[in-house]
Amino acid sequence: MKPFLDDNFLLTNETAVHLFHNIAKELPIIDYHCHLSPKEIYENKQFDNITEAWLYGDHYKWRMMRANGVDEAKVTGSASDYDRFAAWAATLPMAIGNPLYHWSHMELQRYFDVHEIINEKNAPVIWEKVNTKLAQGNLRARDLITKSKVTVICTTDDPVDSLEYHIKIKEIKDFQTQVLPSFRPDKALEINRATFRPWIAQLEEASGIAIRNYDDLLAALENRANFFDSVGCKVSDHALDYVPYMAASKDEVEQIFKSALEGQTVSLNDEKKYKTFTLVFLGGVYKKLDWAMQYHINASRNNNGKMFNVLGPDTGYDSINDSPVASALTGLLSSLALDDALPRTILYSLNPRDNDILGTLMGSFQGEGIPGKIQLGAAWWFNDTKDGMLLQMKTLANLGLLGRFVGMLTDSRSFLSYTRHEYFRRILCNLFGEWVEAGEFPNDEELLKQLVEGISYNNAKAYFGF
Repeated sequence: MKPFLDDNFLLTNETAVHLFHNIAKELPIIDYHCHLSPKEIYENKQFDNITEAWLYGDHYKWRMMRANGVDEAKVTGSASDYDRFAAWAATLPMAIGNPLYHWSHMELQRYFDVHEIINEKNAPVIWEKVNTKLAQGNLRARDLITKSKVTVICTTDDPVDSLEYHIKIKEIKDFQTQVLPSFRPDKALEINRATFRPWIAQLEEASGIAIRNYDDLLAALENRANFFDSVGCKVSDHALDYVPYMAASKDEVEQIFKSALEGQTVSLNDEKKYKTFTLVFLGGVYKKLDWAMQYHINASRNNNGKMFNVLGPDTGYDSINDSPVASALTGLLSSLALDDALPRTILYSLNPRDNDILGTLMGSFQGEGIPGKIQLGAAWWFNDTKDGMLLQMKTLANLGLLGRFVGMLTDSRSFLSYTRHEYFRRILCNLFGEWVEAGEFPNDEELLKQLVEGISYNNAKAYFGF
């Protein structure tokens, strides 16, 4: 029987042990999609206790706590930080087979050298040990990033953001990690949401362009994209809970936009026309700026109306959507390609049913001499489990070029989440080891080193141009 979480955790063959410990383990990290706060990075946030570092804003853990019967006061409410931590410690033993069980223990071990098993009995001693280390002041936000060997962080930012903290971070002389913005114009696309008109007013202020018609909107969006580019942005991001595609003339879209500006609700078909035209325009902007573009597809958000009214979005009430993707995504990418406006693109679906669809569809749009121009995105959100990562990599291997994959991301709000890259690298190395030892791939040291280093770090560095 192997010890729990030993040095060879998840490594089941000699080749995997070699690939991980001698090649992958010490590689730096590029986190090209996350939700870390640039303000907290700039201010080098000091965490008062493990709850603040671990549970604040982490809806992955909140979902598990609710499923374990924990009262909401100990999840997001008024309970003390110790009571919230103790509730998580009592929940985790029920999470056998869940990656949170592994990640939580890895985070304690890697950052705090705390090796107790997380449970209700050990909660007091873990609380004391971690908080003592936090109080020493050398595990603040930037310390955790540096300790994790992160060279690039791409945060997720609204086009109206001033990016003041990204700019200030560049001036910190003793911090070597690049912290770059990502352009996420979701509020510009969600024409039927209550946020739309107030956001347009914010865009006017940020861009200095009065938005009276659709051309003004496009000009303002391009203005902000150019500003983001000047601050170092190299990637955009879109949350497409369904993939829109419906061709329309610009005159039609102008009328749809005008109706929305007047506060009218537009039909679903008109919403699709507006989104399609706007996404194609934005794709052209990204191509001109030499950015990569990300489509995050098929999330069903804020399902629990009661709790949305209490807590708002991003609080653990989301799930996998099952909207069709093949036809609409083909139309959208083809429209971009016809306009010579298709940038490097990463396609993610929260529904693993879509892996084969995306894995084959992307092959239709590769080219321009760009290795892996269109990517099957890393296992994301509900899929960043051991099984989900293996499924994503095996699908890509079956249908495309796994060796060109840009690898793992955190998609996290926590500064402790970088152990997910270690978790991914162990799974990657074990998969390669299985193939080598089964005689399905040659035991070619130089080639294996190139592949492991590429997927772990080098591919992302080249793909995004960091």
